Amino acid sequence: MSYDLSKLDCGRTTRPPRITAIGVEKIGKSTFAAGAPSPVFLPIRGEEGIDDLAVPHFPTCNSFEEVLGALQSLDEQEHKYETVVIDSVSTLEPLIWDAVCKAEGVTSIEKVGGGFGKGYIEAVMKWRLLMDGLDALREKGMASILIGHAVVRTFADPTTESYDQYQLDLNKHAAAALMRWSDCILFANCKAIVRKEENGFNKATKKAVLRDERCLFTQKRPAHPGGGRGVYGRLPYELPLDWNAFQEAINKATEGDKQ
Repeated sequence: MSYDLSKLDCGRTTRPPRITAIGVEKIGKSTFAAGAPSPVFLPIRGEEGIDDLAVPHFPTCNSFEEVLGALQSLDEQEHKYETVVIDSVSTLEPLIWDAVCKAEGVTSIEKVGGGFGKGYIEAVMKWRLLMDGLDALREKGMASILIGHAVVRTFADPTTESYDQYQLDLNKHAAAALMRWSDCILFANCKAIVRKEENGFNKATKKAVLRDERCLFTQKRPAHPGGGRGVYGRLPYELPLDWNAFQEAINKATEGDKQ
Protein backbone atom coordinates (compact mmCIF):
# COMPACT_ATOMS: atom_id res chain seq x y z
CA MET A 1 0.00 0.00 0.00
CA SER A 2 1.25 3.46 -0.93
CA TYR A 3 0.16 6.78 0.63
CA ASP A 4 -0.05 10.27 -0.85
CA LEU A 5 2.06 12.19 1.68
CA SER A 6 0.64 15.54 0.55
CA LYS A 7 -2.76 14.51 1.91
CA LEU A 8 -1.75 13.43 5.41
CA ASP A 9 -4.05 14.82 8.10
CA CYS A 10 -2.37 17.18 10.56
CA GLY A 11 -5.50 18.46 12.34
CA ARG A 12 -6.50 17.79 15.94
CA THR A 13 -9.01 15.07 16.73
CA THR A 14 -11.35 15.28 19.72
CA ARG A 15 -12.81 11.97 20.81
CA PRO A 16 -14.76 10.84 23.90
CA PRO A 17 -12.35 10.29 26.80
CA ARG A 18 -11.35 7.00 28.42
CA ILE A 19 -11.18 7.81 32.12
CA THR A 20 -9.88 5.72 35.00
CA ALA A 21 -11.06 7.12 38.34
CA ILE A 22 -9.23 5.67 41.34
CA GLY A 23 -10.13 6.48 44.92
CA VAL A 24 -10.17 5.41 48.52
CA GLU A 25 -13.20 3.61 49.90
CA LYS A 26 -16.51 5.46 50.29
CA ILE A 27 -15.11 8.68 48.83
CA GLY A 28 -17.84 9.11 46.20
CA LYS A 29 -16.37 7.62 43.01
CA SER A 30 -19.72 6.33 41.75
CA THR A 31 -21.47 9.60 42.56
CA PHE A 32 -18.80 11.46 40.61
CA ALA A 33 -19.22 9.20 37.58
CA ALA A 34 -23.01 9.53 37.78
CA GLY A 35 -22.59 13.21 36.90
CA ALA A 36 -21.09 12.37 33.50
CA PRO A 37 -23.22 12.96 30.37
CA SER A 38 -26.04 10.39 30.07
CA PRO A 39 -24.28 7.59 31.97
CA VAL A 40 -25.16 3.92 32.07
CA PHE A 41 -23.53 1.73 34.71
CA LEU A 42 -22.22 -1.82 34.56
CA PRO A 43 -22.23 -2.85 38.24
CA ILE A 44 -19.87 -5.72 38.99
CA ARG A 45 -20.58 -8.39 41.60
CA GLY A 46 -19.36 -7.21 44.96
CA GLU A 47 -20.00 -3.50 44.38
CA GLU A 48 -22.82 -1.49 45.93
CA GLY A 49 -21.76 1.99 44.82
CA ILE A 50 -24.93 2.73 42.84
CA ASP A 51 -27.47 1.37 45.33
CA ASP A 52 -28.41 4.90 46.39
CA LEU A 53 -28.07 6.44 42.93
CA ALA A 54 -30.99 6.80 40.53
CA VAL A 55 -28.98 5.99 37.39
CA PRO A 56 -29.59 3.62 34.48
CA HIS A 57 -27.71 0.38 34.99
CA PHE A 58 -27.44 -3.16 33.73
CA PRO A 59 -28.15 -6.11 36.04
CA THR A 60 -25.18 -6.91 38.26
CA CYS A 61 -22.55 -8.68 36.16
CA ASN A 62 -21.55 -12.01 37.69
CA SER A 63 -19.10 -13.06 34.98
CA PHE A 64 -16.72 -11.52 32.48
CA GLU A 65 -18.92 -12.83 29.68
CA GLU A 66 -21.84 -10.79 31.03
CA VAL A 67 -19.68 -7.66 30.99
CA LEU A 68 -18.75 -8.23 27.34
CA GLY A 69 -22.40 -8.94 26.57
CA ALA A 70 -23.43 -5.60 28.05
CA LEU A 71 -20.83 -3.76 25.96
CA GLN A 72 -21.99 -5.63 22.87
CA SER A 73 -25.59 -4.57 23.54
CA LEU A 74 -24.51 -0.93 23.75
CA ASP A 75 -22.61 -1.35 20.49
CA GLU A 76 -25.36 -3.06 18.51
CA GLN A 77 -28.49 -1.27 19.72
CA GLU A 78 -29.67 2.30 19.38
CA HIS A 79 -29.71 4.16 22.70
CA LYS A 80 -29.38 7.57 24.33
CA TYR A 81 -26.37 6.84 26.57
CA GLU A 82 -23.17 8.83 26.17
CA THR A 83 -20.98 7.38 28.93
CA VAL A 84 -20.48 3.79 30.05
CA VAL A 85 -19.27 3.31 33.63
CA ILE A 86 -17.74 0.07 34.91
CA ASP A 87 -18.07 -0.08 38.68
CA SER A 88 -15.53 -1.37 39.45
CA VAL A 89 -12.46 -2.84 37.74
CA SER A 90 -11.21 -3.96 41.16
CA THR A 91 -14.15 -6.35 41.54
CA LEU A 92 -14.04 -7.23 37.84
CA GLU A 93 -10.54 -8.70 38.14
CA PRO A 94 -11.66 -11.87 40.01
CA LEU A 95 -14.26 -12.47 37.28
CA ILE A 96 -11.53 -12.18 34.65
CA TRP A 97 -9.41 -14.64 36.61
CA ASP A 98 -12.40 -17.01 36.72
CA ALA A 99 -12.72 -16.76 32.92
CA VAL A 100 -9.02 -17.52 32.47
CA CYS A 101 -9.17 -20.48 34.84
CA LYS A 102 -12.24 -21.86 33.08
CA ALA A 103 -10.54 -21.61 29.68
CA GLU A 104 -7.36 -23.27 31.00
CA GLY A 105 -9.16 -25.95 33.03
CA VAL A 106 -7.54 -25.04 36.35
CA THR A 107 -8.90 -23.97 39.72
CA SER A 108 -6.58 -21.06 40.47
CA ILE A 109 -5.02 -18.21 38.50
CA GLU A 110 -1.72 -19.26 40.08
CA LYS A 111 -1.92 -22.63 38.28
CA VAL A 112 -2.42 -21.30 34.75
CA GLY A 113 0.40 -22.38 32.44
CA GLY A 114 2.16 -24.19 35.24
CA GLY A 115 2.41 -21.12 37.46
CA PHE A 116 5.21 -18.56 37.67
CA GLY A 117 2.75 -15.68 37.15
CA LYS A 118 1.65 -16.84 33.70
CA GLY A 119 -2.00 -16.60 34.70
CA TYR A 120 -1.75 -12.87 35.29
CA ILE A 121 -0.17 -12.39 31.86
CA GLU A 122 -3.00 -14.41 30.29
CA ALA A 123 -5.53 -12.26 32.17
CA VAL A 124 -4.19 -9.17 30.40
CA MET A 125 -5.57 -10.63 27.16
CA LYS A 126 -9.04 -10.54 28.72
CA TRP A 127 -8.51 -6.95 29.81
CA ARG A 128 -7.62 -6.14 26.20
CA LEU A 129 -10.95 -7.58 25.10
CA LEU A 130 -12.61 -5.19 27.53
CA MET A 131 -10.60 -2.25 26.22
CA ASP A 132 -11.40 -3.23 22.64
CA GLY A 133 -15.10 -3.29 23.50
CA LEU A 134 -14.90 0.16 25.07
CA ASP A 135 -12.94 1.48 22.08
CA ALA A 136 -15.69 0.21 19.78
CA LEU A 137 -18.19 2.25 21.80
CA ARG A 138 -15.85 5.21 21.60
CA GLU A 139 -16.10 5.09 17.82
CA LYS A 140 -19.87 5.47 18.31
CA GLY A 141 -19.35 8.56 20.47
CA MET A 142 -19.39 7.05 23.96
CA ALA A 143 -16.98 7.98 26.71
CA SER A 144 -15.96 5.41 29.32
CA ILE A 145 -15.20 5.64 33.03
CA LEU A 146 -13.50 2.80 34.85
CA ILE A 147 -13.88 3.07 38.62
CA GLY A 148 -11.11 1.48 40.68
CA HIS A 149 -10.28 1.11 44.35
CA ALA A 150 -7.01 2.41 45.74
CA VAL A 151 -4.60 0.34 47.79
CA VAL A 152 -1.39 1.43 49.53
CA ARG A 153 1.71 -0.39 48.29
CA THR A 154 5.44 0.22 48.54
CA PHE A 155 6.89 1.69 45.38
CA ALA A 156 10.54 0.92 44.62
CA ASP A 157 11.65 4.17 42.99
CA PRO A 158 14.93 3.52 41.12
CA THR A 159 15.98 7.15 41.56
CA THR A 160 15.51 7.42 45.32
CA GLU A 161 14.42 5.44 48.38
CA SER A 162 11.28 3.30 48.37
CA TYR A 163 8.08 4.87 49.66
CA ASP A 164 4.39 4.06 50.10
CA GLN A 165 1.88 5.28 47.54
CA TYR A 166 -1.72 4.75 46.51
CA GLN A 167 -2.05 2.45 43.52
CA LEU A 168 -4.89 0.93 41.51
CA ASP A 169 -6.01 -2.24 43.29
CA LEU A 170 -5.24 -4.64 40.45
CA ASN A 171 -2.45 -7.00 39.54
CA LYS A 172 0.46 -4.92 38.27
CA HIS A 173 0.21 -6.22 34.69
CA ALA A 174 -3.49 -5.36 34.40
CA ALA A 175 -3.01 -2.00 36.11
CA ALA A 176 -0.20 -1.05 33.72
CA ALA A 177 -2.32 -1.97 30.68
CA LEU A 178 -5.28 0.12 31.85
CA MET A 179 -3.11 3.08 32.78
CA ARG A 180 -1.50 3.13 29.32
CA TRP A 181 -4.92 2.87 27.66
CA SER A 182 -6.57 5.65 29.67
CA ASP A 183 -6.69 9.20 28.37
CA CYS A 184 -7.27 10.56 31.86
CA ILE A 185 -6.28 9.12 35.25
CA LEU A 186 -7.91 10.67 38.30
CA PHE A 187 -7.36 10.10 42.01
CA ALA A 188 -10.01 10.88 44.64
CA ASN A 189 -9.34 11.34 48.33
CA CYS A 190 -10.07 13.61 51.26
CA LYS A 191 -7.74 16.55 51.55
CA ALA A 192 -5.15 16.21 54.29
CA ILE A 193 -3.19 18.88 56.12
CA VAL A 194 -0.10 18.25 58.22
CA ARG A 195 0.17 19.76 61.67
CA LYS A 196 3.14 19.89 63.99
CA GLU A 197 2.65 18.98 67.63
CA GLU A 198 5.29 20.08 70.10
CA ASN A 199 6.44 17.27 72.38
CA GLY A 200 8.87 19.26 74.51
CA PHE A 201 12.65 19.15 74.55
CA ASN A 202 12.64 20.92 71.17
CA LYS A 203 10.98 17.93 69.50
CA ALA A 204 7.89 17.95 67.30
CA THR A 205 5.70 15.29 65.72
CA LYS A 206 4.00 15.73 62.35
CA LYS A 207 0.46 14.40 62.08
CA ALA A 208 -1.81 14.31 59.05
CA VAL A 209 -5.34 15.52 59.71
CA LEU A 210 -8.04 14.67 57.18
CA ARG A 211 -10.52 17.42 56.41
CA ASP A 212 -14.07 16.74 55.30
CA GLU A 213 -13.22 18.02 51.82
CA ARG A 214 -13.36 15.48 49.02
CA CYS A 215 -10.93 16.31 46.24
CA LEU A 216 -10.06 15.09 42.78
CA PHE A 217 -6.37 15.08 41.87
CA THR A 218 -5.61 15.13 38.15
CA GLN A 219 -1.82 14.91 38.12
CA LYS A 220 0.63 12.31 39.35
CA ARG A 221 2.48 12.78 42.61
CA PRO A 222 4.72 10.42 44.60
CA ALA A 223 1.76 9.58 46.84
CA HIS A 224 -0.81 8.82 44.15
CA PRO A 225 -1.44 8.27 40.41
CA GLY A 226 -2.83 10.80 37.94
CA GLY A 227 -2.24 12.38 34.57
CA GLY A 228 -3.72 12.69 31.12
CA ARG A 229 -3.24 13.17 27.41
CA GLY A 230 -3.93 16.42 25.62
CA VAL A 231 -6.32 18.72 27.46
CA TYR A 232 -6.56 16.22 30.35
CA GLY A 233 -2.89 16.78 31.06
CA ARG A 234 -3.42 20.52 31.46
CA LEU A 235 -6.04 20.49 34.20
CA PRO A 236 -5.47 22.06 37.63
CA TYR A 237 -3.83 19.62 40.02
CA GLU A 238 -6.67 19.77 42.55
CA LEU A 239 -10.42 20.03 41.95
CA PRO A 240 -13.55 19.40 44.00
CA LEU A 241 -14.81 15.83 43.64
CA ASP A 242 -17.70 16.93 41.46
CA TRP A 243 -18.34 16.26 37.78
CA ASN A 244 -19.43 19.83 37.06
CA ALA A 245 -16.15 21.18 38.48
CA PHE A 246 -14.23 18.62 36.42
CA GLN A 247 -16.09 19.54 33.23
CA GLU A 248 -15.60 23.26 33.87
CA ALA A 249 -11.84 22.71 34.20
CA ILE A 250 -11.84 20.81 30.89
CA ASN A 251 -13.75 23.63 29.20
CA LYS A 252 -11.29 26.25 30.47
CA ALA A 253 -8.29 24.19 29.35
CA THR A 254 -9.89 23.70 25.93
CA GLU A 255 -10.54 27.43 25.56
CA GLY A 256 -6.92 28.09 26.47
CA ASP A 257 -5.83 25.79 23.65
CA LYS A 258 -7.99 27.70 21.15
CA GLN A 259 -6.53 31.02 22.20
